[in-house]
Amino acid sequence: MTSNNRVQGGKAFGMLKQQQENRLEEINQEFLSDEKYKDEEELEEKLVSFKKKYMDFDLNDQGEIDMMALKMMMEKLGVPKTHLEVKKMIAEVTGGVSDSISYRDFIKMMLGKRSAVLKLIMMFEGRGNDNCPKPLGPPPKRDITSLP
Repeated sequence: MTSNNRVQGGKAFGMLKQQQENRLEEINQEFLSDEKYKDEEELEEKLVSFKKKYMDFDLNDQGEIDMMALKMMMEKLGVPKTHLEVKKMIAEVTGGVSDSISYRDFIKMMLGKRSAVLKLIMMFEGRGNDNCPKPLGPPPKRDITSLP
């Protein structure tokens, strides 16, 4: 049996990611040609950014973000959520018809007028974290008289 016919490891992962990117790019093209979004400012740049974010969190490369992937996404963004909160976020994005977020749902949410919780978190990702230095070491000891 020769191993030339089978692709493994990093090369296989790279091929999967390329296929995924091609699928998402096709969907981006649908949105670019959709009359409904023709007045959206910087649509092409936004779609490129959305595609990159989505690919970062589509952990199973199935073209959707499931509950565990969204939970990990929120933790990575510094906004951990409970399972129930994550379920509610998915229901809000999908209208309750799915337990995972497709790329189309993701784009519609990000371009939509409604302020979904996930949209707000994605838009403000990193903005609050850059200016606040993380405290180092244990908190200083305080007594009751030092409280305001």
